[in-house]
Amino acid sequence: MELPESVAVSDDGSGSFLEEFQCQHYSGGFRENQWEEEFEKIPLFMKKAPSEIDPRENPDLACLQSIIFDDERPPEDQAKTYKDEGNDYFKEKEYKKAVISYTEGLKKKCADADLNAVLYTNRAAAQYYLGNFRSALNDVTAAKKLKPCHLKAIVRGALCHLELKNFAEAVNWCDEGLQIDAKEKKLLEIRAKADKLKRTEQRDIRKAKLKEKKEQDQNEALLQTIKARNIRLVSEAASEDEDSASERLGELDGLNYENPYGARLRVDDQGRLSWPVLFLYPEYVQSDFISAFHEDSRLIDHLMVMFGETPSWDLEQKYCPYNLEVYFEDEDREELYQVLPQSTLLQVLQHPRYFVKALTPAFLVFVGSSTFCRKYLQERKVHRVK
Repeated sequence: MELPESVAVSDDGSGSFLEEFQCQHYSGGFRENQWEEEFEKIPLFMKKAPSEIDPRENPDLACLQSIIFDDERPPEDQAKTYKDEGNDYFKEKEYKKAVISYTEGLKKKCADADLNAVLYTNRAAAQYYLGNFRSALNDVTAAKKLKPCHLKAIVRGALCHLELKNFAEAVNWCDEGLQIDAKEKKLLEIRAKADKLKRTEQRDIRKAKLKEKKEQDQNEALLQTIKARNIRLVSEAASEDEDSASERLGELDGLNYENPYGARLRVDDQGRLSWPVLFLYPEYVQSDFISAFHEDSRLIDHLMVMFGETPSWDLEQKYCPYNLEVYFEDEDREELYQVLPQSTLLQVLQHPRYFVKALTPAFLVFVGSSTFCRKYLQERKVHRVK
């Protein structure tokens, strides 16, 4: 039987096409040495999507993105898409991008309260891992308002309070969650930790208050001891009301925490005072600091110790104990008072024109026979204390 002409033509055409196809080299396939790179350009097989999608470089991906984030879809669908995107970023530990995605989902203002609660809770988790505990707490608070029984939000809120050292609030959040599920393991763990830290914090507060009270009592006792000796105190910023007890208490506190040498006025078991004292040597711009100068010790006693050996800055070797003259300065009157080196510290401090600044008595020391001393004293009025 002879085939119709049309079929014969068709068979002849197919045969020609197949022959031509077999002989022609196919150029649209993957290149052997770059197949992995080519494979990665196909959205279905991408291991990781680019952070910025360029339609010219990734037209297929750009098309899919436009479909996924189509603004014409219902707000609930759009919010869920952003939630899923945020979850993917979260799994990759891209917390900043996750926050952005969850935020975009919340901007859709969908009517699904449960979905919005999840978006807030998930954003709180991302903020938590970024260390933004206050922002995370705000989000879980919003989630709990939308869904009061949302355990994930309550757990995250308790963790935020723990990080913010709000231990009592952490316990309260845990208790609230345990009313929903009394066996929630995570809440039980957080509560035990928060309760322990709360008790430790309360103990430390009590200890700090007792310590503060003890220091206040000691300072008050010091003030009474100083007052009994008729010693006058002034602060660094001279006050008009120098006799104020509260003012003097402030000076004591200043000494405890601001004295550059870390020394402080002390009273011994016999009720005798030891002062931090400063000796200044203007000729060479040098100084000596004595952290505990007993009030019954004489000035010469310390000068003997300090100048028992010649200091490195005394190149002329003229600072010998018995060549030295000691003065204190009355800053209000801009006058100097020369004191006998044989005087005790207490005797000098009780002088009516001596004012102890910042609880650290200071003295000027010169070589009496030096040219520098004579010139220095010529410019000031000098009183000699007997």
